[in-house]
Amino acid sequence: MRISPLLTLAIVGLAHPAFAQYTKAAGQNAPVDAVPMAVRAADGKMHTEIVMRKPTPDKFGNAQGNDHDLAVDGAFKGQTVAVIQEYTGEGFDFSLPRAALKEKGFSVFRWSNGVPTPADLEKALAKSSQLWLVSGSSRMLTDAHVAVIKKFFEAGHGVYIWGDNEPYYADANFVAEGLLGTTMTGNVMGDQVVGVEKKVGGVGVLPNHLLTTGLENIYEGITIATIAPTKDLHPLIYGSADNLVAAYYDQGGKRAILDGGFTRLYLKWDTAGTSRYVKNAGAWLANAERFGAAVVATDATPITTMKPVGSVPAIATTTPPPSTPALPTTTATPTVEKPAVALRTLIGILVAAALSLGLLYAGSRWRRTHA
Repeated sequence: MRISPLLTLAIVGLAHPAFAQYTKAAGQNAPVDAVPMAVRAADGKMHTEIVMRKPTPDKFGNAQGNDHDLAVDGAFKGQTVAVIQEYTGEGFDFSLPRAALKEKGFSVFRWSNGVPTPADLEKALAKSSQLWLVSGSSRMLTDAHVAVIKKFFEAGHGVYIWGDNEPYYADANFVAEGLLGTTMTGNVMGDQVVGVEKKVGGVGVLPNHLLTTGLENIYEGITIATIAPTKDLHPLIYGSADNLVAAYYDQGGKRAILDGGFTRLYLKWDTAGTSRYVKNAGAWLANAERFGAAVVATDATPITTMKPVGSVPAIATTTPPPSTPALPTTTATPTVEKPAVALRTLIGILVAAALSLGLLYAGSRWRRTHA
């Protein structure tokens, strides 16, 4: 059966994704670029050919440039990452992850040196695309907090649970047990860069997943905890000591990441891929595959400057380790591009109708010609 070129065009148009939030490198640890190259033919004439080349690597072997991240810059403009940061020692003010996430359009709404009330947490999560928890050494969250977080998670919103070496996983384990049925333990010396794993379950980062886009090498953290595997968790990073440092959950439209090495969010940040990994994690946890226009900016243009607001107060908690003052928190209401989506839908309907009429007209002409 011969398929009309018009019909082929219509089918391709229907199969094309509605949003271009991801780069061409998405899902490749070692992306390649299509590069035009002038070539002289046998007859002496010059012509252009497209060749695939590995991009220039940084000093750690990862492809340089934001076009080798998972998401295009500004793809999630208007979306908020809510952060509960219990540990703020060693100058950890979340400024480095904040700057990385901002490149993809995210703003950060952060509680530090304490936790919000369950009611305040629920209000903030209503305006957030995802929640990141950086655990402390003692329990600060309650059953009511976990109920709020679980409701958010069950609705399809991403959750990143960060712990570290013992005892800095108290609330990480409390939330991980409630959401994912697992915990982390121990204090393993890491402080190494690991590459792409060579065998399933071997040392290194998971090959060719959206989360590991553009990452051939990644820093594991300094002293790290080990995650207990489950049938529902997928290994993401195995550390140099063969321990499971990070794992992800992706089932039923719900996404979460569990990580035993939060030190890499502020120590040796410039070592092997941490910034890219944070950006990839934010993009993946936004869950555009489920929420579409509700989380993806339709233009993905360079992000605009966010207006800072005052710090968010936290309820009284146990005394945290000494830290430097937290930076001002920024917040933004998630933007739903309804008018643009409606216009795009109308245009799609008109194009489909035009194609259908064209196919009918072509068919009638063929019948008259061959009658």
